[in-house]
Amino acid sequence: MMRRASRKPILTNRHLFPDISPIIYVTLLLPAGHNGRQPVPPWGAAMLELSAASVRACDGVSRRNFLRIGSLAFGGVSLAHWAAAQAAAGTSSERPRKAVIQIWQAGGPSHLDMYDLKPSAPAEYRGEFRPIPTNVDGIVISEHLPMQAQVMDKLAIVRSAFHTNAGHGMGSQWMLTGWQPTIEVNTNIFPACGSVVSRMQGANDPELPAYVNLPNSLGLGKAAYLGASYNPFAPESDPNNDGFQVRNLRLPGRVDLARLENRRSLMGKLDNVRRDLDTQGDMREIDKFYTQGLDMVTNDKALKAFDIQAEDAALRERYGRNDLGQSCLLARRLVEAGVTYITIQAGGGWDTHGDNFKQLKDNLLPKYDRAVATLVSDLAERGLADDVLVIAFGEFGRTPRINGGAGRDHWPGAMSVLMAGGGLKMGQAIGETDSKAEYPISKPYTPGCVLSTMYHVLGVDYRHVFYDAANRPHPVLSEGTPIAELV
Repeated sequence: MMRRASRKPILTNRHLFPDISPIIYVTLLLPAGHNGRQPVPPWGAAMLELSAASVRACDGVSRRNFLRIGSLAFGGVSLAHWAAAQAAAGTSSERPRKAVIQIWQAGGPSHLDMYDLKPSAPAEYRGEFRPIPTNVDGIVISEHLPMQAQVMDKLAIVRSAFHTNAGHGMGSQWMLTGWQPTIEVNTNIFPACGSVVSRMQGANDPELPAYVNLPNSLGLGKAAYLGASYNPFAPESDPNNDGFQVRNLRLPGRVDLARLENRRSLMGKLDNVRRDLDTQGDMREIDKFYTQGLDMVTNDKALKAFDIQAEDAALRERYGRNDLGQSCLLARRLVEAGVTYITIQAGGGWDTHGDNFKQLKDNLLPKYDRAVATLVSDLAERGLADDVLVIAFGEFGRTPRINGGAGRDHWPGAMSVLMAGGGLKMGQAIGETDSKAEYPISKPYTPGCVLSTMYHVLGVDYRHVFYDAANRPHPVLSEGTPIAELV
């Protein structure tokens, strides 16, 4: 029988000011008032909410991104929140610096046209693409992935992943969290795996965020009941642009370090007002969060990590001068610097209901092939292959039978998952689907199996149980164990 762990109450700013959202304010001091969007806390810290571009899939579900900005808050998460996440996770320089780069293929990539071709199937199933050999005997992949074919010894393909939900939102929640929601929603019911890692592991360097989305915030990449502290940081800017900058990594021009220190001192005095409520030392921990949050913008480590312009021009070309290629290069810089978990959504939509083959060969696959092959090779050349897991998948595969518009529709019955590095066993294709790639016929693996393999690489206990605000238990995963052939 599982025993519920004892949990002491933690005093947070939600307890102190229940009428405001749970952001730790360490920002611009103004007279108390209302900014027209959200109540302002008693000391008048300014908060601004900005809408960014949304991505809409075929079902009309908007993947809306938003950015909350205080002077020290961005990407939907304040710097103090990140600092809280690092402190809560107990980051230690003694543990291995394992990291994950997840390439999220939103919309659902076609497994039959990438990693699980069926050249003997009828024409209405096999499609236009031919298989080509790789540098591992017996493994073939699509002719439009020639660069990955040359590094197959550094890759592993799981051809027998599957689940049972063909909706974008519900399928995405399942693959990004390990839990199947019972209703279609446009935000997280369960925490994304990056948020779980942020909560349980923290960053490899406490001066950097643990969890990053590139280039923009992922619509279903948030922390749910874990709290806003564990939402991702996102630059909300395309790293392929010549003017790429990460917002709010520098102090505003009108605020120098001396002025910031004055604000820090004033905040300390304000904290003392409610010190009488603290009976278990929780306010002291919150003080650390403030301090670490301020420290993150008074050093240049994060700024240097995001400085993709510092990379050699030839290497940038090698990755591909597009949003996916440059996001992969930036992800490599960030894991080197100390970020633990990065999710990339770039390179276009994979929801190919019409003109599937033209979209893949002219746009999606060339960018994806180059970016992934270069990232995997670059990590290996830098001695990081065993420390960084690269993993790529979407919410489901595509229908084996081609539709009337030369496209493929949603198909959760079979999908392929690509992995590289992380100390796992590479140079293999795992599992098999039937003659039309409709369903697995050997080694079927669920979303929980895929994600528990990822957690295994990071040393995160995928059997851990969280408790929400109502003290209800929530295991990290609803099912699954690591894929035996990989570990």
